[in-house]
Amino acid sequence: MKRITSLAMSAVLLAGFATGAHAEDKKQLAFVVNIAADFWKAAEAGMKKAQGELPDYDLVFKYPDQSTVAIQNQIMDDLVTAGVSAIMVSAIDPNATDNLNKIAGQTALFTTDSDAPQSKRIAYIGSSNVSLGQQAGEIAKAAMPDGGKCMGFVGHLDAANYKERAQGFNEGVKGTKITLVDTRSDGGDQTVAKKNVEDVLVANPDITCMVGFYSYSTPAIYQALTNADKLGKITVIAFDDDPITLGGVKEGSVAGTVVQQPFQWAYQGFKLMAAYLKGDKSGIPADGVIIVPGQILHAADIDAYVANLKAMQGN
Repeated sequence: MKRITSLAMSAVLLAGFATGAHAEDKKQLAFVVNIAADFWKAAEAGMKKAQGELPDYDLVFKYPDQSTVAIQNQIMDDLVTAGVSAIMVSAIDPNATDNLNKIAGQTALFTTDSDAPQSKRIAYIGSSNVSLGQQAGEIAKAAMPDGGKCMGFVGHLDAANYKERAQGFNEGVKGTKITLVDTRSDGGDQTVAKKNVEDVLVANPDITCMVGFYSYSTPAIYQALTNADKLGKITVIAFDDDPITLGGVKEGSVAGTVVQQPFQWAYQGFKLMAAYLKGDKSGIPADGVIIVPGQILHAADIDAYVANLKAMQGN
C-alpha cells in the first residue's frame, strides 16, 4: 500500500513538473498602463478574451503603484529581466525615448492610449486623441452656444494623449467664443485632482466650463461641484466612461462624454503582438498607427452603452 501511495505521489509530482515546464515555455505578453484607474477594467476584459484565443501565450496586465515615469520604466525593466516577449505601454512621457528605446532594443515594444512616435516602438493601437478632442469640442459647442471660459484637468501635461486632446478641443471650438484658458495637472493623484477643482472654484470665478481630460478627472469635477453646490451651474465636458461620469451625463449635469474602446486596444493589441512574434507583420500599417474610433455619448445613449459594456466585461 505504501509503495502504491509513493508511486501515486511520484506521478502527481511529475505531472506538476511537466505542467510547470509547459507554463514556462509560454511566451509572455504584457500590457502596461499609465495609472491605476477604473478606466482600464475594460482593457483587462479585452485581455481575458484574447487569452482565450492565445493559449500558447501568458498575458499579463500591469498597473503602476504611482503614475510616474520612473515607476513605469521600472515595471518594464522588470518585465524584460523576467524574459517578456512583447510589451504594450501607455507612455506617461512620450518624450522619454531613451528608456523606451532601451526597452525596444530588448523586446518587441508597442504603444497604446498615449503614443511615443519618436521612439522605436513597432506600432501604436488606440484612439486618435486629436479626434477625441475635436469630439469634445463638438459637445462644448452644443452645450455653450454663447461661449464660455473652460478650465481643463488632467493627470500629466506632458502626456501625448493630453496634448493631442487639448489640440483637438481647441480645433473643435475654433471660431466660437469658447476658450480653454488653462489646464491643471494632478500627477495621477486623484485626491489632488479634486483639490485642483476646488482651488479653481475659489481662484477663478469666471470659469464657466470644466473639461475632464482623463477618466478620473470628471468624477473629481463632479464631486467638487456637488460639494460647492455648483453642479449644473458650470458646464462639464468629459472623456471616458467612469460610472460617475456616465451617471452625470444621464442626469444632465455633464454635457456629454467622449468614450474610447480600451477593450479593443487590449484584445486587438495582444493578438497583434502574438502575430508579430510569429513573423506575421500584415496587421501593422506602413505608418505604424492603428486607430480605434471614439464615440460621443449624450443622455439618451447611456443605458444602451452601459448594457453593452457589461456584456463585454462578462457582467
